[in-house]
Amino acid sequence: MKRELLDRLLADRAAQRTVVVATHLASGDQRLIHPGDADPLAAEAALAIQSDKPRTVETADGDVFLNVFNPPLRMIIVGAVHIAQALAPMAAMTGYDVTIVDPRQAWATPERFPDIRILDAWPDEALAELKPDHRTAIVTLTHDPKLDDPALQAALSSDAFYIGSLGSRGTHAKRIQRLETAGFDESHHSRIHGPVGLNIGAKSPAEIAVSIMGQVTATLRGAAA
Repeated sequence: MKRELLDRLLADRAAQRTVVVATHLASGDQRLIHPGDADPLAAEAALAIQSDKPRTVETADGDVFLNVFNPPLRMIIVGAVHIAQALAPMAAMTGYDVTIVDPRQAWATPERFPDIRILDAWPDEALAELKPDHRTAIVTLTHDPKLDDPALQAALSSDAFYIGSLGSRGTHAKRIQRLETAGFDESHHSRIHGPVGLNIGAKSPAEIAVSIMGQVTATLRGAAA
């Protein structure tokens, strides 16, 4: 790889920008492809980015190898509740860097969330620090508007690929009303998966965590959710 291209690749990775290195296998020529670039292989690069896997593409000029460099996956869970105790390790095993956000220090403890990062800050302050990007999933679980609403407002102002919020359809309808009062229209709040999780008839905290993780995965991979 030429030094100029390597420097650009390293800069992209340092800034946690998604990038694909396209290498022509016969000539060795290389270029970088970013999401949204007007590149002949933009669609194939997008598929590689979505799958998180490299791929070889046949072109009229020969095969091109697409190597994907995605930022790490992150999950921010607002609310150190029982569902979070099941969801956090499940997400970590799936490859997410997990952070629990809850100012209630009696709930957000290392004993309840071993080996998981905990921020005992208000959600809007925590999300301002964490800076969620297009590789971040945000899940609110508190059922408390004082905590969930600021988190959702911050999430909707970010590039998070998934936003989910616990609560019944009635609870979610009231949540939408509050968000609209705060200036968020349908184009914003339609991003929220509420009630959170796939409809699998989940009852227990662990089952609900499974439904959430399934929906997050489906959203990440572009499947119907």
